Amino acid sequence: MIRMEFPDGVFNHRIVGVVIHDGYVLLHRNLHDDFWALPGGRAELMESSEKTIRREFQEELAIDINVERLLWIVENFFDHDHTRYHELSFYYLVNIENQPNVLDKQRIHSGIEKDVELVFQWFPLKELEVLPLYPAFLRSALRQLPDGIQHIVHYDN
Repeated sequence: MIRMEFPDGVFNHRIVGVVIHDGYVLLHRNLHDDFWALPGGRAELMESSEKTIRREFQEELAIDINVERLLWIVENFFDHDHTRYHELSFYYLVNIENQPNVLDKQRIHSGIEKDVELVFQWFPLKELEVLPLYPAFLRSALRQLPDGIQHIVHYDN
């Protein structure tokens, strides 16, 4: 996984999937966290970003996805658990087909991840402004996706 630790922080290369269905977005969190994020994970060395996001959905939800297009390239700077992070992320619009269990908006879905209990849940796009969702720019950006690829530099401090 592409993660480098330095004396003053951590660098991550994260690939993210944006799944929007019927006015809802699929989010996930570690069971013990108090905030939400979009599903995804770290790229592996010599792995394309599209392959990474497919692998992450297969590993965490045991489903296949269709990758539509790249939405955002994000340089994200934040603090978590007393550690500073510099994260470079690719955010892809993806869709889930023929997965009625995962598309059920009323269920809370358990994720599959070594040593981490993941929770996946659907949230209405119109309610994101009050949700602890990070990076925070997503609270408004998910309601109006860009027509082309956008580069975003974001600080959550």
